[in-house]
Amino acid sequence: MTDMLLEKSQELPATGRLAELADQCVQCGLCLPVCPTYALDGNEAESPRGRIAIAAALARGQVEAGPALRLHLDHCLGCLNCEAVCPADVRYAELLVETRSLLGPAPRRPQHLLSLAKRPARMRALRRIAGWLGLPRWKNRLARRLPPASPWRAALLSLPATAPAAPVQTSRPRVENAPLALFPGCIASIDDAEAQRAAVTLLEAAGFQVSVLPAFCCGALDLHGGAIAAATHAADQVRQVWQASGATQLLSVTPGCVGTLRRALPGVRVSDPVELLAAHVEVLRFRPLARRVAVHLPCTQINVTRSDAALLRLLGHIPELQLSVLPRPPHCCGAAGSHLLEYPERAARLRDQTLQQVASLKTSVLLSSNIGCRLHLAAGLGELSLECAHQHPLTLLAQQLEPPH
Repeated sequence: MTDMLLEKSQELPATGRLAELADQCVQCGLCLPVCPTYALDGNEAESPRGRIAIAAALARGQVEAGPALRLHLDHCLGCLNCEAVCPADVRYAELLVETRSLLGPAPRRPQHLLSLAKRPARMRALRRIAGWLGLPRWKNRLARRLPPASPWRAALLSLPATAPAAPVQTSRPRVENAPLALFPGCIASIDDAEAQRAAVTLLEAAGFQVSVLPAFCCGALDLHGGAIAAATHAADQVRQVWQASGATQLLSVTPGCVGTLRRALPGVRVSDPVELLAAHVEVLRFRPLARRVAVHLPCTQINVTRSDAALLRLLGHIPELQLSVLPRPPHCCGAAGSHLLEYPERAARLRDQTLQQVASLKTSVLLSSNIGCRLHLAAGLGELSLECAHQHPLTLLAQQLEPPH
């Protein structure tokens, strides 16, 4: 990290909590080899260690958060590979949220796009209109007329070619006081409705009752973007619908939502449904599938839900299925919530590294559990003209599920 970035200022007040979190770092550097942005740039300021030093200086009012300085913090993907290897147990996720809260929303934050993404009912209606107008057929040509750094270009390229599935519902109109509640989210409630329906099907086949909560944004996009007032409002909404559900465990098929849901509901068990399914897989039967599939494990599935091993065990129960897991770390696809919109060129560089691995496997199917990752990877598949279908692993599992006799 260069001294020129650390301009002296007394304008920022000291933030004791942030300084306390930063002081946990012993500056050992073990995080550097697993950091995707450090691998991308080779710059100390683009590493967890560098960002922690910046956060500490901000907290003590020693530096001013000018554009050059905060850019390194905004570039962080929040993949948390650093937390996984940290010998000092630095709570980097908490530190990142606290630092971005101090700084406020990033200047490059695409407010209109994110506002639309957080309103699934409006987004679903617009997607229907776009389908009537034939947008999926010519979106790529339109996108290429926009600058490479345009968030609208990234959004158009990530727009699925198919119409969204109907919203997920349980097999009964309402399951009263079901022990499990499924949180649909915002974008996932539209573009992962099929996976959410698959989760309900699989869980019911395993003997569980599941209710489905209303679809809205959990607040992850705001929380990780420094928009704390909006994130707090979303957390209040999560608590309200959770208390009304009467459930004892909350599920999300989107690993990217789980950390934010846990933050909103301390003391509540919030998890990926694959954990429950893997624990009760003996009651499930799957049809054989003689196919080789590539499995992309999102950063949040490895470092937040920690359900990657459960997912691979579950997929391993499909007879004849051959799994090829994409290598990690420091690989990250670059989606990272709104990062693919804010920094599309950097996100594309990270994505291309991931897709090179997919191409080397010569597989026709790519599985990924996080909707943002999957839409981002699918856009790259189209850009590189790679013939590879993509879907949520739960969708594949439900397709191969043997019906009960």
